Amino acid sequence: MRSARRRFLITLAILVGLGLSSCSDGAGRPASPSSDPATGTTPIPSGTASQPEPPTSPNLLVIEADDMRADELRWMPRTQALIGERGLVFNNSFTPNPLCCPSRASFLTGQYSHNHHVLTHEEPYGFGAFDDTDTLATRLSAAGIGTGIIGKYLNGYGVQPTFGGENSEVYVAPGWTEWWVGNDLVRPRDDPHFGTTYSYFDLTSTVNGELRSWPGRYQTDVTGQQTRAVVERLGADGRPWFVWWTPIAPHHGGPTEPDDPGVVTRSDGVDIAWDTPARPDRVKGRFDDVIVRGAGVTAFGSAEADRRDKPRYLRKLPELTPAERRALLTVTRQRAEALWVLDVQIARTLRELRQQGHTDDTIVVFTSDNGYYLGEHLKRQGKINLHEPSVRVPLLMTGPGIPVGERYDPVSTLDLSRTLAAWGGVELAAPDGLDLRDLITGGDSGWSRPIVIEGLMPEPGPSRAAGRPGWGRALNTVGLRLGRWKLVRYSTGETELYDLQQDPLELRSLTEVDVPRATWVALIDAWDQYVDCAGPECLAPLAPALRTDPATNVEITQAQSASESAYFAR
Repeated sequence: MRSARRRFLITLAILVGLGLSSCSDGAGRPASPSSDPATGTTPIPSGTASQPEPPTSPNLLVIEADDMRADELRWMPRTQALIGERGLVFNNSFTPNPLCCPSRASFLTGQYSHNHHVLTHEEPYGFGAFDDTDTLATRLSAAGIGTGIIGKYLNGYGVQPTFGGENSEVYVAPGWTEWWVGNDLVRPRDDPHFGTTYSYFDLTSTVNGELRSWPGRYQTDVTGQQTRAVVERLGADGRPWFVWWTPIAPHHGGPTEPDDPGVVTRSDGVDIAWDTPARPDRVKGRFDDVIVRGAGVTAFGSAEADRRDKPRYLRKLPELTPAERRALLTVTRQRAEALWVLDVQIARTLRELRQQGHTDDTIVVFTSDNGYYLGEHLKRQGKINLHEPSVRVPLLMTGPGIPVGERYDPVSTLDLSRTLAAWGGVELAAPDGLDLRDLITGGDSGWSRPIVIEGLMPEPGPSRAAGRPGWGRALNTVGLRLGRWKLVRYSTGETELYDLQQDPLELRSLTEVDVPRATWVALIDAWDQYVDCAGPECLAPLAPALRTDPATNVEITQAQSASESAYFAR
């Protein structure tokens, strides 16, 4: 493969000398990106005689779903078979911030939210708060690797000005050879570019600097086809490539459909609008006989009848009404249907990779930006809060050098981006994550470092609560996920502490009197040490009393999965 690339570049240099190469805009983008890559007719940037020898890195394909829970992999059998069963399944994979925009900024930088400063999706944060001048894409591109993004970028793209103050409607971020990004700007229905990132049947994207629309076509099918075409185009010159495919499934999106649950009134009189993804008719009803209740709804009654140990925002929630239980059932089914379509598109993409001869030189990763509540702890829907359904995400990986098996050591989005950079032969500017290559090839070594989980949520109250020890930060909820323990502290002064070995479902929050004094002190000290960490500080080993060995990690993780299956009768 490498010698073939060398021969191709020699031939290409000759063609350039003869004046037969196409033109580019000097920034690695086509000068006239005039058509859909699904047709294969848009010009691809050509090489030049002065280009360096191609890197010897593998191709990198990252597929990142939107708002997908780890347990929703069951609705994607092809993805499990083609990636998970042919490579590694990471059973303790977490998002550092369970919200789309901060999580994606972490993927691009390898940093926690408190370091890249994208704290939520709303102004003054979101896309406009993200400095995109030094990212995974710019580093790989500078190393001679072709880069492409297809799907969703950061929330607010197309609406908020860039970090540098530019209008973002047709903005192309630095470092991307191919830019096929959903646009968030809402336009009138009679506009030829009606439709946004969240329009499942009317996607409008910015394509290498121009607006393009696909009215009437299901978005997951469109971005799957675009991804396959972009991969083929980037690989045409024999150089390695990195493609980030970011479909919106199973995130909610329009249009409203007749079988959507709509607005349902809680027992306390509060109206709740239930969010669902739109689906094509061909998958509607596919899981009706399999999914008989919402994912976070029990068969026997309340998901958590006694919430006196919980923070105020959860204590105030009423029990689910029968109508709400039906709504959660519908949401769970529709999300599964949206993921089924994505599953089909992933299988088609991997089949084309094989047909193009890329099976042996491409690392394929499947993950999600964050998880999602579906009734657990009586939180009807959403994310941001730091319980397991929201922070745990799927992570599957296959390709050259990736063994077959499972890993139980902790991993996060930050670790993934640092590892991708390493495979590309580059380093991120100031990563907080761990290079996972030793874990991948050498196996588990135990849970010896924390995963910081943080968010800016509306429920706890002021983000800068006066007089609260250890606060004064913009993020109003920050926690540590350890192998056995999870400690979350709020700006209100409230705390959640769970012993996941004894309480895998997080049903009983512990207080200082419930654990040995030495354990409590060690946990508080660790929180103080890591919550504002940067770079190597984030990887400093935990105190010995807070570490768990590989066998214990397996035991706790498997017990947690079994408890969820039994409790929610999955």
